[in-house]
Amino acid sequence: MSTWLITGCSTGLGRALAEAVIGAGHNTVVSARDVASVTDLADATPQRVLAVALDVTKSEQVTSAVRQAQERFGGVDVLVNNAGYGYRAAVEEGDDADIRTLFETHFFGAVEMIKAVLPGMRARRSGAIVNISSIGVQLTPVGSGYYSAAKAALEGISGALHGELAPLGISVMVVEPGAFRTDFAGRSLTQSATVIGDYADTAGRRRKENDTMHGTQPGDPEKAAAAIIAAVDSGEPPAFLLLGTDALLAYRYIADRRSTEIAAWEPLTTSTNLDS
Repeated sequence: MSTWLITGCSTGLGRALAEAVIGAGHNTVVSARDVASVTDLADATPQRVLAVALDVTKSEQVTSAVRQAQERFGGVDVLVNNAGYGYRAAVEEGDDADIRTLFETHFFGAVEMIKAVLPGMRARRSGAIVNISSIGVQLTPVGSGYYSAAKAALEGISGALHGELAPLGISVMVVEPGAFRTDFAGRSLTQSATVIGDYADTAGRRRKENDTMHGTQPGDPEKAAAAIIAAVDSGEPPAFLLLGTDALLAYRYIADRRSTEIAAWEPLTTSTNLDS
């Protein structure tokens, strides 16, 4: 039995993962900005589940959540940085305050969570960090530039963490899901107040009022949760895990297209070395 701390458990993948981890018999710290949305999980299995209020953009709540996990279960073995939401805007339309809040949640909040659990993991020379990213990092779809950038930042720091922590017995896994049947493209999706007409045929098509994805996503959150648990419990979690056939196809498409472009420009690329 290990102890998992999962951020953003009120709905969607976070909720599905929390239920699956609890069902697998692990101690589980379930968290949400509104703790009332997850207290039912703790009430159903009070001996193994602790519900905490956690807004990852608030340092005092990050500290409190990890402290409560330590006091109740002796520490955190698996941290899942899942808290987040979508944000749609053409780059020019993005509101500065909205953008900063987006990065505070998806990047800086996740980093603060990681730094809060690492002392205990290092002391035990064991642990797992799971950072939920998005296939959007590869696709960089129009209208989702800021969201993709925030997740790309999380992936960048995850790569460095992987090298730093592997010798200490701590794994770091980035998860890139495709489209899953959650509220992510519905209730959880936000967008800029500014709308610029010149982007109507690009970013504008992906604004909430024009997007038809919600309710049609191919991915099953319960199967995604089971896959994450299987990867963590494997003993050697991958540094990078795609979830969903759509994510796999998209990744391969981008990789092939990028490889073709690199080959086409190889002469220019290699022309920049100093003459010897």
